[in-house]
Amino acid sequence: MPQTVAVPDNVPPELVVDFDFYSLAGKAEDIQLAWAELHKGPDIVWTPHYGGYWIATRAADIQVMQVDYEHFSHNEFDIPLNPDRVKSIPLSLDPPEHTPYRRLLMGGFMPKKVRQYSEVARETAQALVAALKPRGECEFIDEFAKVLPINVFLTMMGLPLDDRAFLLPRAEIAVRSNDVELKTKTQMELAGYLMGHIEDRKANRRDDLLGMIVNGEVEERPLTPHEIMAMSLLVLVGGLDTVASQIGFVAHFLAKNPGHRRELIEDPKLIQTACEEFLRRYGLPNTARQLTRDYDYKGIRFKKGDMVQMPKCLYGLDDRINADPTVVDFHRKPSEIKHAAFGSGPHICPGNVLARRELIIFLEEWLPEIPDFEIDPDRPPVFAAGSVNGVDKLYLKWAV
Repeated sequence: MPQTVAVPDNVPPELVVDFDFYSLAGKAEDIQLAWAELHKGPDIVWTPHYGGYWIATRAADIQVMQVDYEHFSHNEFDIPLNPDRVKSIPLSLDPPEHTPYRRLLMGGFMPKKVRQYSEVARETAQALVAALKPRGECEFIDEFAKVLPINVFLTMMGLPLDDRAFLLPRAEIAVRSNDVELKTKTQMELAGYLMGHIEDRKANRRDDLLGMIVNGEVEERPLTPHEIMAMSLLVLVGGLDTVASQIGFVAHFLAKNPGHRRELIEDPKLIQTACEEFLRRYGLPNTARQLTRDYDYKGIRFKKGDMVQMPKCLYGLDDRINADPTVVDFHRKPSEIKHAAFGSGPHICPGNVLARRELIIFLEEWLPEIPDFEIDPDRPPVFAAGSVNGVDKLYLKWAV
């Protein structure tokens, strides 16, 4: 695939931008603000990179496209397009086909289950903080941000914690690489890994999320082998990366803003609001939709098959719905914090309640024990861009 393509006839020249979102990590420390540069231009733009696609930059349009699946399908949601990937179920489906699969998946996120996994998160956070505190330094992403949610996720799935080293780098490729062949190869490796565990769940029923998928039913029939693999891969990739990235952005912010740290330490009741504010300010997913037909929208002539990217960080940073959007303010009224961190409509993230709990638990367990920490000036952070914004390395230090 060429890096850029010619501008098609349905794209007005004034809407064309030279924007490569995979390159943002090398251009700015604040990836979300680098995305927000698009707010200086038209509400919807088109870039010739990765086969050419539209970008919706404003919350109002992102909201419409998230909900209007009849025009903006979730059948394809990755840029660049990967025709060889295993279709994600239920993520690649639109209602009504989507509904029974989502209902099955939601069984793993019932309140009782979330409470159980939250206990794992808290125990993990407490153990990690206790081990790190006497050292006075850490590489936060590998030593905390990844360990906490991955322990929770592998517990949910009933997979060995020792498999972290194999799974994590492959999950990162799945959400950040723009190499279609590498992503396909990685997906096949993950599918091979899952196969043995899927066969085990068929022979030995277990009450974990993988077991629920393997032995689940949709519309009063068992899932096919293809459906089982597609659902398992989706959950595997989705559960291994995003919470770690969110915690990484929050820790990076707090390391640079001691006043905000002090607020949360002195008034822990602010943590709930802080969680929503961080989700708003540091949006992660940059997923897309595909046009199901030719469609005129706000003066734009979308063509069937066109891709439209909807960066969730641009929703939360939209000054039309959030006052002073670049400012992190723990005293906003919760009702005034508008974001789309977990999407909206039928494809809203099923794990959003648990993800919030993990972020809150990090703040509750880390800040009282390691209240004053900073970024190591000799080792700058390393950020990542792609389908999910991320933090690859974050070196922190504190007095002991």
